[in-house]
Parts: sequence; C-alpha cells; structure tokens
Amino acid sequence: MFDRLKALSARYDELSEILCLPETAANQDLFKKYCKEQADLAETVMAFREHQKLKNNFDENTEIIAAGEDAELAAMAKEENEGLGKKLDAITERLKEMLVPKDPQDEKNLIMEIRAGTGGDEAGLFAAELFNMYSRYAQKIGFKPETMSVSPSQAGGIKEVIATIEGKGAYGIFKYESGVHRVQRVPKTETQGRIHTSTVTVAILAEAEEREVQINPSDLRIDVFRSSGPGGQSVNTTDSAVRITHIPSGTVVSMQDEKSQIKNKAKAMRVLLSRLQDFQARETREKDSQARKSQIGTGERSEKIRTYNFPQGRLTDHRINLSLFNLHEIMLGELDELTDNLRKSAQLRQLTAAEGK
Repeated sequence: MFDRLKALSARYDELSEILCLPETAANQDLFKKYCKEQADLAETVMAFREHQKLKNNFDENTEIIAAGEDAELAAMAKEENEGLGKKLDAITERLKEMLVPKDPQDEKNLIMEIRAGTGGDEAGLFAAELFNMYSRYAQKIGFKPETMSVSPSQAGGIKEVIATIEGKGAYGIFKYESGVHRVQRVPKTETQGRIHTSTVTVAILAEAEEREVQINPSDLRIDVFRSSGPGGQSVNTTDSAVRITHIPSGTVVSMQDEKSQIKNKAKAMRVLLSRLQDFQARETREKDSQARKSQIGTGERSEKIRTYNFPQGRLTDHRINLSLFNLHEIMLGELDELTDNLRKSAQLRQLTAAEGK
C-alpha cells in the first residue's frame, strides 16, 4: 500500500513541475488535463504526507524510549506516542479507503426486493421483519425508505416487498445485503418447541436512470389489468395495474398498489431499468475474473450470506466469518457494526486485488 502512496506522491510533485513549464501553460487542454490529475491526487497525497509526518514523530519517540537515557523525557515520549498511535491508525484506515477504486454506483439510491423463500408462514414473517429492520436503519442514518409494492402473506407476513431507499450513498451501504438470509428459531405456531429453518432472499439494485440503460420501446410489452388483493374500491374495480415485459431478457415487472395506472407504470419502469442495469453489471463481472475477486460473494440471490439464530441471539455473516451476539438490537435497526465490517472487508479485498495487478 505504501509503495503505491509513495508513487502517487512522486507523481503529484512531477505534475507540479510539469504545470510550471511554458509549453504546458501554452496548451490549455493539456494544462487542464494535468490540473485535474493533480487535483484528483491531492487529498490522498496530503493524507499520506500527514501520515509520514506522524510516523516520523512516532519513530523518534520510540528511539528516545528505547535509549532510556532520560526517564522524564522517555515518559513524555511514551505519553505522546499513545496519541500518535491512535492518529496513525485512523489515517491508515482513511488511506486504505482512498486507494480503493470508487464504484460510481455507490452514491445512488437503491431498489430493494425482499421475497419469502422456504419456510411457509415463518418465511413470510421473517421477510416482513427484515424489511422493518432495513427501514429503521435507513431512517436512522438519514435515508428515506418508501414502499413501492407489497404482497401480504398469511399470519401478518409478506410474500414480496419492493421498496426504494433514497439518499446519497444508499446503495454503497446496503449493496452487501443481496443474497439468501437464513433464520433459525421456534415459530409461534410450533407447539413442541422445535427450531425451524426458513429463508428469505434479498436483492439490492442501484436505481438506474433512463439515460444509463438503452431500451428499445418495441422491446417492451405493456399489459394493464384489474388489481387484486386488498385495496380501495377504485384499486380493485379499474384496470390500474400494469405489467411490463422486456421481451429480449424475459424480465417482467408488475405494479398494482397505486390507484393510478400512470403511477403504477412509472414505478414498474423504475424497477425494470434497475433490474436490467444490474443484469448488465453482473454480465460484466462474469467476464472480469479480477473484479469477481474484489467482491464479498457474488450478490446472487442463491447465495446464503447470513444466518439469524434467535435461540442463541446470534447473527453470523458467512462471507466474512463475523458473528454478533446482539440480534435483538440488530433486528431493531442497529446495523452499524455489521455494515462497517462488511465495508472494511470489501475494501481490504479490493486493495489486495489492486496491489496484485
């Protein structure tokens, strides 16, 4: 890592010299290019130089302590190094983050799809609990969750829910939640106290904009039909529900929660665009083996990523071998420790992959 930082620092100084050359100033396009390159390096280089300054002070104090010639001076150096050590750890973590290639999708809003898997009513109940957990966490960190479509199940659970979470950086925080979530607990309907295992699938998609995904209108089939299930009178008695099929990929999105056909169509298009963008991104990753190495898992819905063991009060994320024993608080939306560990693990993998190139 530090070899890369030294190279970036040297390039920063080299650019300073290049920008001072008369021939560079005479070529405005070249001048702007070098200015931008240096500006992009500035934050990382300044942080690295601050790290080097702190490291030098720390090493000098360490030598004083090791020499042991002046007890009072050694005591002062030891005390100062306690503070310097904390600062060095913090700036090292910051430098790691700076060196990780930025994912342009991370800053986007997201579309979340949660579906009950195996386990009947218990899976539906846990799907609803997961959605509530994510909604609470999103609100806690300043994001806006909003339900787009929900299909209730018996016993108060849900078969499927599609929602958006809006806020700068939402996708970057939640993207590691894609996959199969397994719950182990005694259902309320279980009379003999046996632990049941159920599953729920979660898909996190970066919300796509129309300009990012090219769709030929002739590739879409749009059907309207009468809404079903609970709802107001106008919801159930007019052809307000919309189903959009992207014929080349076979992707189908249906929306019926709104009374307005126009609103349902707009919601369906938002989901369709994001699904198609996600499909294209996964195709790209499959072609790039190095990119796959930088992922925490694949994000596929078939991949078991986590177990929620209620009898033990334990959550285990199988991708990073992390177990937390505050499951009750986590289900109430306290996800900071989990998301921080996932992000740091992903950054470490990406940094290792980048250094191996």
